[in-house]
Amino acid sequence: MLASSWVYIITNVHHTTLYVGVTNDLPTRLWEHRTKQDSRSFSGRYNLSILIFYQGFDSIVDAIAKEKYIKGKTRRWKEELIKSFNPDWKDLTLEISLELK
Repeated sequence: MLASSWVYIITNVHHTTLYVGVTNDLPTRLWEHRTKQDSRSFSGRYNLSILIFYQGFDSIVDAIAKEKYIKGKTRRWKEELIKSFNPDWKDLTLEISLELK
């Protein structure tokens, strides 16, 4: 999918914390999370770097609206969204990197 903006969810190895984000460059943003470019950030403090959900959008406005919508939902709702997209909660980072090349 050739999108200009992305909503994504990352987690840690134990799946205890979820982070919902939006970006216009998903591979770079994932690299920033993995390398803890800002170790004081939420994702840095909770070791969040495993991509478990993503959705592309043609418009950053639409992506931000979806991010806010997801953030407003319960943990259980977010888990169902993730399971419908990625039942095994596998790390999709390589998949998205290859898809966007």
